[in-house]
Amino acid sequence: MTKKKKSEAVVVTEPIAFEDTVSVGDLRASLEEIKMYDGVIGYILRNSSSASIDLRDPSKIIDYAILSSSAFDSGAEFSELFDLGDVSTVIVEGKAVKMLSLVIGEHKVGIFMEKNANSDRILEKLHAS
Repeated sequence: MTKKKKSEAVVVTEPIAFEDTVSVGDLRASLEEIKMYDGVIGYILRNSSSASIDLRDPSKIIDYAILSSSAFDSGAEFSELFDLGDVSTVIVEGKAVKMLSLVIGEHKVGIFMEKNANSDRILEKLHAS
């Protein structure tokens, strides 16, 4: 008997108001604070010229980098397929871990967390940055 893995993907298309001029320094400072929240595993921050990953378990860096990149690609495909509009946030929820992916200005951010972590609190912190 084969067990199915339960997973869920949520694509949010309504715009989230982030300033287009967020500095990488301010964003990194916010991510360092978020990294200390309960249940947060780490983050990836990318733009056109650089990327940085900070994870509790460095052996998972490649897996999480691929997951983060794939989330936006998949979100864009779903958006086009179902005529949802521009994708602003993607949440991928697996059995024990979830990932929040979003674009802030020219930066793509992926935040990895345990399934029970409060992703709304993370969005509020990033919005306040």
